[in-house]
Amino acid sequence: YTLELADTVVARRYDSCLTGIELGKVVYNKDYILEKIRDIEGKLIVKEYPTKSASTNTLKTHLEKLVRRGEDIGMVIVDYGDLLRPVSIQKEKRNELESIYQEMRGIAQIYGCPLWTASQTNRSGKNAELVTTEHISEAFNKCFVADFIFSLSRNNEDKVTDSGRIFIAKNRNGAEGLTFPIHMTTKNVRIRVSNTQNLQGVIPQKSSDVVKQQAESLREKYKKHRTSIMNKNKENNK
Repeated sequence: YTLELADTVVARRYDSCLTGIELGKVVYNKDYILEKIRDIEGKLIVKEYPTKSASTNTLKTHLEKLVRRGEDIGMVIVDYGDLLRPVSIQKEKRNELESIYQEMRGIAQIYGCPLWTASQTNRSGKNAELVTTEHISEAFNKCFVADFIFSLSRNNEDKVTDSGRIFIAKNRNGAEGLTFPIHMTTKNVRIRVSNTQNLQGVIPQKSSDVVKQQAESLREKYKKHRTSIMNKNKENNK
């Protein structure tokens, strides 16, 4: 479900990602793309709604239509949850957003499938070396609802070198706090995680002191983040 970009724009990005053809060249390689994706298992349905025109009830109605049509709902992607219209109007926006995320989680439970969405960062997270849950904009309560949260961090230097970091900020069913250096190419919408792994996450296989310092810095930032969250939880429980 796309609430911001046109459905054709989103579909073109999938074509680029699945085939490796650059976004700007997709329209000139339609026959090749059709041949490449013909044998890919499953079906992708892209549904567009104007911003703030659709609610979670709208999504459930559409999903029910798909089920009656014989479609198997394997995954739902909402781009993105903050642009959904709240089912009930509340005094504060943060409460509306928390309710929207709870309703999206309910959709995932109804259809027994993962539901993914995105959330933007606040101003402090724009060029942060490591984006944590504290950088999530509008409503921190969204973090309490989610089962799994990962962040994508890219500063200006990363954008030039097609690099960045993925950080596992929350995981109800596994390890969290891991940091994975990535190679990210926006021209064909692909993200590739580096291969080398240790208990703290993945670190590029280099012997340079710079890499070691970056890894240590990320660990320290995560420790501070965890301490901050624990302190907030203690205050809320008082």
